[in-house]
Amino acid sequence: MKGVKSHAILLFSVLAGIFSLSLYGLLFGDIPTEFNDLYHALLDYSDREVNQVIIREIRLPRIMMAIISGAALSVAGMLMQTLFQNPLAGPYVLGINSGSSLMVALGVLSGVGFFNSELGLIGSALLGAFVFGLFILFTASFLRNQIGLLLFGVMLGSFVSAIITILEAGSKAEALKSFALWSMGSLNNVTVEQIPIILGVFILTCFLTFFIVKPLNILILGEEECRLMGYDIKKIRILIVFITALFTGLITAFCGPIAFVGLAVPNLTRMLFKTQNHMILLLANLLFGSFFLLICDLTIQLFSDVLPIPINALTSLIGAPFVIYILIRKLR
Repeated sequence: MKGVKSHAILLFSVLAGIFSLSLYGLLFGDIPTEFNDLYHALLDYSDREVNQVIIREIRLPRIMMAIISGAALSVAGMLMQTLFQNPLAGPYVLGINSGSSLMVALGVLSGVGFFNSELGLIGSALLGAFVFGLFILFTASFLRNQIGLLLFGVMLGSFVSAIITILEAGSKAEALKSFALWSMGSLNNVTVEQIPIILGVFILTCFLTFFIVKPLNILILGEEECRLMGYDIKKIRILIVFITALFTGLITAFCGPIAFVGLAVPNLTRMLFKTQNHMILLLANLLFGSFFLLICDLTIQLFSDVLPIPINALTSLIGAPFVIYILIRKLR
C-alpha cells in the first residue's frame, strides 16, 4: 500500500511538472504574453492579435509535440526493452527509423523540389516508416525469438546507413544541408492543424498498448511462461512491433529522429518505481517522457539567442551518459 501511494505521489508530481512547464512554454519567450492572451488563443482566437498568433501557431504546436513525442518514444522504448529483455534496446532498434531516414534521403538528396517542402519531408518519412514497419512485421512472423529480430533490426539499420552515406557522397550541397537539418530533429515543424491528426494516432496507439499490459507482465518471466499462460508469443511479438512502428514512425515523420529518449526514460522509470508492473511503467513512461522532452525543448528555447541546439543533439547529450551508466551498472 505504501508503494502504491509513493508511486501515485511521484506520478502526480511529474504531471504537475508537465502542466507547469507547458504553461511556462506557452506564456514566456522572446515576446512575453499574458494569461488573457492564452485564454483567447485557445478559446476565442483572432488572427489579428499578434500575441494570440504566437501562442496558437508557434508555441502550442511545439509544446504539444514535446509532450506527445516524449511519451510515444518512451513507451516504444519500454516495449522494446520488455520484448528483448534488454535495457539497452530502444524504439529505433528494429530499423523503423532507418526506413524514414532512407525515404527522406532518397527524396531530398535526389534534388527534387517537392521533397524539400514540409509536405514532401513528412510524406517521405511516413511512407518509409510504414513500408519498413510492414517489412519488419512480416519478418517477425517467421523469426522464432527476440534475439533474431533484434539482430535483424541492427543489420537492417546498418545496411540503410550505408545506402544513405552513398547518397550523401554524391549529393549537391543544398540537398545535403536539407537532409542534415532534418536529421537533427525539430519540434518546430508541426502546424496547429496537424496536431489533431497526430494526437488521434497517438491516443489510439496508447489504447492498443493498454490492452497488452497483462501479456507484457508475463513476458518478463520468459516466453515459455507466457506460452503456458495461453498466449500466442508470435502474435504478441507482432503486436508489440506494430505499436512500436506506429509510435516511432509518427514522431520521426513529423519531428525527424530524436535519439535516446526511448532508451534512457524507460530505464529511469524502472529504477525509480522498482516494479515490473507494466500498467505503472506505462503511465510512468508517458509522463516522464513528456516531462523530459519538455525540459529539453524549453532549454533549447532559453539558449536559442546564444546557441541554436538541435533537439536530437540535446537529448543525446543528456541521454548518452545515462545509458553509459546503465551499461556499466549492468556489466558489474
